[in-house]
Amino acid sequence: MKITWESLVPSCFKGENPKPKPKGIKVVTKQSSFHRISISDFSASTISEDLSISLAGSNLYIFTLQELKVITQNFSSSNFLGEGGFGPVHKGFIDDKLRPGLKAQPVAVKLLDLDGSQGHREWLTEVIFLGQLRHPHLVKLIGYCCEEEHRLLAYEYMPRGSLENQLFRRYSVSLPWSTRMKIALGAAKGLAFLHEAENPVIYRDFKASNILLDSDYSAKLSDFGLAKDGPEGDDTHVSTRVMGTQGYAAPEYLMTGHLTAASDVYSFGVVLLELLTGRRSVDKTRPNREQNLVDWARPQLKDPRKLRRIMDPRLEGLYSEEGAQKAALVAYQCLRHRPKARPEMSSVVKTLEPLKDYKDISNMTFVYIAPAEVKEMCKENEKEDQKKTIKKENSPYHQKHHHHHLDRKHRRSPQNSTIYSEKALHKKLGPNSPLHNDFHRA
Repeated sequence: MKITWESLVPSCFKGENPKPKPKGIKVVTKQSSFHRISISDFSASTISEDLSISLAGSNLYIFTLQELKVITQNFSSSNFLGEGGFGPVHKGFIDDKLRPGLKAQPVAVKLLDLDGSQGHREWLTEVIFLGQLRHPHLVKLIGYCCEEEHRLLAYEYMPRGSLENQLFRRYSVSLPWSTRMKIALGAAKGLAFLHEAENPVIYRDFKASNILLDSDYSAKLSDFGLAKDGPEGDDTHVSTRVMGTQGYAAPEYLMTGHLTAASDVYSFGVVLLELLTGRRSVDKTRPNREQNLVDWARPQLKDPRKLRRIMDPRLEGLYSEEGAQKAALVAYQCLRHRPKARPEMSSVVKTLEPLKDYKDISNMTFVYIAPAEVKEMCKENEKEDQKKTIKKENSPYHQKHHHHHLDRKHRRSPQNSTIYSEKALHKKLGPNSPLHNDFHRA
């Protein structure tokens, strides 16, 4: 018997509202008491059933397209939050009168772009996984809409947006060290939950843009369209077509299509590197050797001196050195080339747990001046000196003592220009810089 989308989700293709009984279905309240279904579970015996009934215990609401239009003010541009591979996302607000038992709350409504990179299968995958999985570090799916060709998802609204926006947005305030470690820990807990479930899940698309943040910067994993059930029985991996995002995907997965939980661990290591360095996983605007973050940063993670140089300058030195070294070691281990040598996410969680509370953070302001800026500053100072010299040469006093001046010039130490550059840099850094005392000691 041929399986079609019409038979899987019949209400999607009839253009009718769902039957009254599925609204706010609560079949099973305790997740541990039922077997989690997957796409592969849809067989000839279940394809005629409504998706909402198949998702036993999901507590998902089935919205009509008209309801979601009202919630988002007809997908108003003023409510537009962003757009990903799935399609555009709009903010909305659910009134407490919309459905019995559904509290008033802001939501994010994701609309499937029919011409986008994802489609019906990714939409169904997300409904199936998030309809059954509940955890503080997974975004909560409130409901879905499936009318004719329309596919929509309604999630809890995450006011801080994505980690990508918070970390890389040009004019945003830099995330403090403790907040970065809190985000890393939350995301790690989310992954550990997926990997250690009774039926393990491989997330497959772990990246900064898929980590959403609530008002307290608690991290939650979103976008489960590419998620896969883990290997079963004696299988060591899941064979699948290569999908994901450049810069985050594990090298062995890219080469073979073999997917394991260790693939997610590698991706976590990349995001942890982004939190440490403030750099994107791939940045084509940087010099060639620095464009791939892992290739550039990983060799420097185990050397405290080198690590200090690659830490995000926007932190201005306000981070725990001991904590940074431990976090860097975790990233180094997650990014190992051999998948079996990478740690499990549960051990990553244990290592990261105390790092957000480390107190050895300097109160002094660190001023970072790039070498190119130092050179430019010295050049400007030299130009100012040249102008002063020309003025002196044109003065009657200078002409009278010209020969004496030349004698003094020849007696100058060849080190003077270097000393002058250091003095100029010292002056530029100011008395509040931690480098100020180093110059005095020198």
